[in-house]
Amino acid sequence: MIKKLIGAVTSLSIFLLPIGGSGFAQSGDRLEVGKFSEAQIGGKWPDGWKPLTFEKIPTHTEYVLVKNSETTVVKAISQQSSSGLTREITIDPREYPIVQWRWKVENILKEGDVTSKDGDDYPARLYITFEYDSEKVGFFEKAKFEAARLIYGQYPPIGAINYIWESKSPVGTLVPNPYTDRVMMFVVESGNERINQWQNEERNVYEDYKAAFGEDPPRISGVAIMTDTDNTKEAATAYFGDIVFKQAGVQTKK
Repeated sequence: MIKKLIGAVTSLSIFLLPIGGSGFAQSGDRLEVGKFSEAQIGGKWPDGWKPLTFEKIPTHTEYVLVKNSETTVVKAISQQSSSGLTREITIDPREYPIVQWRWKVENILKEGDVTSKDGDDYPARLYITFEYDSEKVGFFEKAKFEAARLIYGQYPPIGAINYIWESKSPVGTLVPNPYTDRVMMFVVESGNERINQWQNEERNVYEDYKAAFGEDPPRISGVAIMTDTDNTKEAATAYFGDIVFKQAGVQTKK
């Protein structure tokens, strides 16, 4: 299972989430991708969710199911650590372009900086990966992806979007990840004005991918949440609520 960088083989310095193929059923106008609110406090993760760890980062973020504001949510505690929770899933962003989620952070990172490798940490992020599509890459990149498939047994994602809670950069900032331009960073919250307050977020993944990469997106292959502080050597605590993908025009349930 791919979990780390392909490195010298592909020159793609990104955290590679597992490829989809979970057989997730698409039906109705909503996909309840992360139904954490129906999980048991301190219990097992909802179906399909599992830890995402990285071989070269020995200290992992702690994720637990807790009660907060009368609802079961994921609490993430990071102490100079990095890991995530991920779900392998196949979603057509043309049919379900809207993603909604809730999150809350207790603090931002003093040294966090979306433009630098040393500052590439965030108290909260939502990570969405997209399936490899050979028609969207040139000859040399195609060779790299084929090499990766031979090594790992499957293709890595062709790209990813990160929705992040940043420290300094203003909301609306869109920049490449400092490690690779195949991961694009969208700042949806920034600074400490809203810390300790639940924030409801909504993004059009289809349009965001087009803005980030200049083309229509392939299918979504995975979704992850993450709180990481391994580069800044700091600490952070965050909370994540339910994650839902919707068809365009569908009203939010009360």
